[in-house]
Amino acid sequence: MSVLTAGVDLAAEPPRTAVAWLDWSPGRAHLTRLDLGADDATCLEAMLTADKTGIDCPLGWPAPFIDFITAHRAGTVRVPPGVPGLTWRRALTHRLTDHVVQARTGLRPLSPSADRIGHTTMRCAALLAALAGQGHPVDRRGTGAVVEVYPAACLKLWSLPHQGYKRTRNLTSLGTLVDRLRDSAPWLDLGSYEARCRVSDDALDAVICALAARAAALGRTTTPSPEESPTAATEGWIALPTIPLTDLAP
Repeated sequence: MSVLTAGVDLAAEPPRTAVAWLDWSPGRAHLTRLDLGADDATCLEAMLTADKTGIDCPLGWPAPFIDFITAHRAGTVRVPPGVPGLTWRRALTHRLTDHVVQARTGLRPLSPSADRIGHTTMRCAALLAALAGQGHPVDRRGTGAVVEVYPAACLKLWSLPHQGYKRTRNLTSLGTLVDRLRDSAPWLDLGSYEARCRVSDDALDAVICALAARAAALGRTTTPSPEESPTAATEGWIALPTIPLTDLAP
């Protein structure tokens, strides 16, 4: 029996959004569909049809940031006495999971409250609400239909190039990454979409998201501890693979 995972490399608008579907059957994982310029309907389709969908986007905002905005609206903001501005503001920019990922991988995820990815996070929030509206409540800790993933961290943990392959000027590096991925996962069949992965880092990131979703579906990704779980339930949790890429082989 085959299993379907999907990967969504989400951007604020469709032109930079890619969605990949991987069909896992005995002996191989086949890339059956790869959409570039994916609109909300396509993203939602992936979440509804796949057994597990990995999304490259924060599933929430830092809890201290939400508290700060709420206090600002009420006119009750209190600045910690004696704490430099940059120091207390930093507490508002990154989530618990972002700090955990940085400690584990050395990579610092973008801030959903103080970076351009905030626009993408807003789009993601609307998609998750639409998913819940169709009877699929979302657990932002990743135990449900969707899980938050981070392609760069996955690549690094899988000993693959994780930097320098973005944008048109780095197509050679992107092609090298595809070669390395195929060598490391000979069971991965990119089919007719391989050429697309060699010219679009969005397309390849969507494939990486679908691979990470497979690791999550197998229960082989990081999960929040009991102490971290309440915060992760609102902020979201980045699931990092805890097994080598080779161990994803069907």
